[in-house]
Amino acid sequence: MQKKIRPYLYLLPSYFVILSVILLPLLFALFISFIDLSKNIRKLDHPNLWHFVGLDNYWTVLTSDYFWSALGKTIYFTVVSVGLEFIIGLAIALILNEKFKGRGLVRGIMLIPWAFPTIVNAVLWKWLYDANYGTVTGLLAKLGFTDGYVNLLGHSFSAMNAVIAADVWKNTPFIALILLAALQSIPGHVYEAAKVDGADAFRRLFAITLPMLRPAIMVALVVRTMEAFKVFDIIYIMTSGGPAGGTQTLSFYTYQSSMMLGNFSSGAAIAFVMSIFIAVFALIYIKILYKDVE
Repeated sequence: MQKKIRPYLYLLPSYFVILSVILLPLLFALFISFIDLSKNIRKLDHPNLWHFVGLDNYWTVLTSDYFWSALGKTIYFTVVSVGLEFIIGLAIALILNEKFKGRGLVRGIMLIPWAFPTIVNAVLWKWLYDANYGTVTGLLAKLGFTDGYVNLLGHSFSAMNAVIAADVWKNTPFIALILLAALQSIPGHVYEAAKVDGADAFRRLFAITLPMLRPAIMVALVVRTMEAFKVFDIIYIMTSGGPAGGTQTLSFYTYQSSMMLGNFSSGAAIAFVMSIFIAVFALIYIKILYKDVE
């Protein structure tokens, strides 16, 4: 009897941590999304504090133009940033999988952007985009893409794409690392046999490499899509959701509703709706990629 109970006793501390750090806050956030909790109701004995409003907060969120605008910007950020990170990361992984002198050093240098904390990366790129002395704005002016120094973070479209470029620079090594590890597990004799059969590099990529990388691709895309959909810190540092809401993603909209406007119930409802969209993205990836892996 003691032997049967002992493993569960060992797991009790981890269960306690999960319950106190993850599950309880999650359940509390779900609870306040069904009441009307705002900064105007502070006292615990306030008669409206625990007033159950059902799905009113969710209905208010889903009928808000601000929500759909933020959702569109979030999807744009996610699709463009993850798409670029995958294409560039795959190219880097394919190059680093080949044998050349100094390959180990290049692999180490590749990881430097990923090692940067997101806050540091955001501040770094904000300096590079500075309208008066930024390196990127100066380079664009020298190359003739812009008419002198311009404020890239001062216009909605250019600000969003500038943030995406900073995010791609930081997170591409993560995808490259996952794909490189998977590439090294592909047996070399498979490529040798394909070469004997006359398959060129292009055909080997689409007939051998990409199909055998599907498990790694699925992991990389699911993880990065979830992170990109929740993007907050880099936007908070670089643009604070501006200009004119041009970079206001769902996470930033949640922050504004909860912490700046004090409407905690609305913020909780936005967060749970956002979680549903993330789950849909993950299911799409699994539906497309996992079936072929099987």
